[in-house]
Amino acid sequence: MSGSGKMRTALLQLNVTDDPAENLPGTLEMVAEAASGGAGFVLTPEVTNCLSSSRAWQEKVLSTETDDPTLAALREAAETHGIWLLIGSLALTSEDPDGRFANRSFLIDPAGDIVARYDKIHMFDVEVSETESYRESAGFRPGREAICAETPFGSIGMTVCYDLRFPTLYRKLAQAGAQVLTIPAAFSPVTGEAHWRPLLQARAIECGAYVLAPAQCGTHRAHEGKERSTHGHSLAVAPWGEVLADGGDAPGITFVDIDMADVERARTRVPSLWNDREFDGP
Repeated sequence: MSGSGKMRTALLQLNVTDDPAENLPGTLEMVAEAASGGAGFVLTPEVTNCLSSSRAWQEKVLSTETDDPTLAALREAAETHGIWLLIGSLALTSEDPDGRFANRSFLIDPAGDIVARYDKIHMFDVEVSETESYRESAGFRPGREAICAETPFGSIGMTVCYDLRFPTLYRKLAQAGAQVLTIPAAFSPVTGEAHWRPLLQARAIECGAYVLAPAQCGTHRAHEGKERSTHGHSLAVAPWGEVLADGGDAPGITFVDIDMADVERARTRVPSLWNDREFDGP
C-alpha cells in the first residue's frame, strides 16, 4: 500500500575518505543535525562508509553487513532520533566466490530496524576520457533485484548512482507503486556537470515521482590508491520536474518538504505510466 503523507526530508552531502572509522563521526553529527532540524527522513549518499579506488585497501577496511560498524551506528542513530534513514549505500564484503564487494543501500526505520536492502544493479564500467575510466564490476558484484519499500509517508523505490541511466528500472518501480525514487550517488565531475540534473529531472517527470539524490562531493582523500573526485549537487526533484533544492558543491545538509499528494496530481495530469502500448520491432 502506498503512503499518502507529508515528510520533511534531509539530504546529506558528504566528502568521505577511504577510512570508514574516520568518516563515521562526521556522518553521525550530520544525521543528528538533520534530525534536530525537523527531518523525519534523512538520506546519505552512495558509499557513505568508504570511497576508495584500491581493492587491496578495501579488503583491509571493509566489513560484512553483520559486522559493519557504520551500519550498526547509523541504525542506532535512527532509533535515537526516531527517524527514517536511507543509508545511500555501504561498501561491504560479501560471500561472492571471486571476492567482490557489495554496494548496498539500506532503509532503516525509527526503531533502528532494517526495512529493506538494495544491491546496486548497474555497475559503472565506463571510459569518461583518456585519463578517467572506471570498472566498478571488477570490485563489486551487481545486484539482481529491484526493491520498492513501504513507509507510512510513501512508497520508496531504491536505486544507486549509475542506475540513473537505465529508465526501465524506474518505470517498473513507479508502476509497482513507488512514489519516491532514491538515487544516492558518487557521480563523476565530468558526467555530473553534463548529465546529473537533466537525468534526475527526466526520471521524476517520466515517473511522476519525487527524486531524492544525496551525493558525495569534492576530492576524497585516500590512504592508498589514487584520489577520487565527485560532483556534489545533491538534488531533490518534484514529480512535475521542478528542482526543489540543490546542495551545491560543499558538504552540508539540504532540507526539503515532500507531499505525496503532488505525486497523485502529476500522475493524474499525465498518466503516462499507464499508457504503455505493445508495438512491433525494431
